Amino acid sequence: MNKFLFSLFFAWAVSFSADAQFDKYFQDKTMRFDFYHCGNQESENYFFDELIEEPYWAGSKTSLIDDSGYGNQMFKIWDAASGELLYSRSYCTLFNEWQTTPEAMETSKCMPESVVFPFPKKDVKLELYARNKKGKFEKKFEYDIRVNSYFIRKFIPKYETFEVRYNGNPEHRVDIVLLPEGYSANEKEKFMEACNTFAGEFFTYSPYKENASRFNIRAVWAPSEESGVTIPGEHIWRRTALKGAYYTFDSERYQMVEDFQNVRDIAAHVPYDYIYILSNTQKYGGGGIYNFYGISAAHHPTRTGKIYVHEFGHVLLGLGDEYVGNVSYNDMYPLDVEPWEENLTTLVDFERKDWYRMLDAKTQIPTPLNTKDMQALGVYEGGGYVPKGVYRPWQNCLMNNLHKTDQFCPVCTHAIQKQIDFLCK
Repeated sequence: MNKFLFSLFFAWAVSFSADAQFDKYFQDKTMRFDFYHCGNQESENYFFDELIEEPYWAGSKTSLIDDSGYGNQMFKIWDAASGELLYSRSYCTLFNEWQTTPEAMETSKCMPESVVFPFPKKDVKLELYARNKKGKFEKKFEYDIRVNSYFIRKFIPKYETFEVRYNGNPEHRVDIVLLPEGYSANEKEKFMEACNTFAGEFFTYSPYKENASRFNIRAVWAPSEESGVTIPGEHIWRRTALKGAYYTFDSERYQMVEDFQNVRDIAAHVPYDYIYILSNTQKYGGGGIYNFYGISAAHHPTRTGKIYVHEFGHVLLGLGDEYVGNVSYNDMYPLDVEPWEENLTTLVDFERKDWYRMLDAKTQIPTPLNTKDMQALGVYEGGGYVPKGVYRPWQNCLMNNLHKTDQFCPVCTHAIQKQIDFLCK
């Protein structure tokens, strides 16, 4: 057998083995574990809420174990009988961002959260992990799941759904669900148009346009009582389906949703990997959190597409913001810990990143700014919201200033492509 045929056979054998592993332990539907994430700047705790059976599993049946090293949170599913690790995923949360704000120094609070995984055939143990201040994952919570319990609530659909782009089996696609925020009952066509605009804009940017056939996009029509969005700083309050709001953490352009369980309730109407919320406003802003959700203005007059791809960079693989300021966070990136984000470094453990291996051997680290070559790959100081001590790969990238570029840097592009490949196995 020649090397080419052997490599094809090996890839098929690995895929077949992984699919067999899925079929042995999981059903082709989703289990959702709802909980409350509580604490303050110095502590965090988890409290069980409920288990829910959802009808679709859109994820890979091959890429079951997450070894990316991404995220500030992690969950693992273990077979109760054998102790075998069956599934894991990393993610981030709005609660962890809140922990870095001044408010978290003064009070404690809870936020509703959830994680999803293939529905197990046999009893399992779920474990939740969080990164400590040294950047290491620590187990914080565990729960024994009995799959035949009559307390597992079955999801009941209530909203209309439609396809925006369909390219094939969800198992081998990145599946995005679009949700409406602030569209009233008579604005369905406006939302549908916004969904088509999202898809049209999204796939004009590399590397998404080269991978367009590897994505499915669906939408759920969940109308709001009132049209428009909540903007507390302007004393505007709207009764909306997802209860999103600008001025999250007192940051004027940061629009987010605290009730993630409600977001999941609406998203569950279709198979999905990632959630993106289209907000019925022209006001610039939004947000995106890794393996959580993204949200942004769907009707900004000039930069809608750039906002989508920037925020989805956070959602897909947790790319870090490369700009300085404009947030309420304190110490988001401790300077004695290497960020897990692919496009940020404190130079503490930079050599482990793909970015380091992509540099020309003659590149000076840190790299001086050079206005004559804005696309020179380097290690430029200023990123992760702070001007000193955190570094970025390009002087400007779509994870930095949307006014000045239409491109992701090579580091972000490489990382996005790698994540798409992982999800589509």
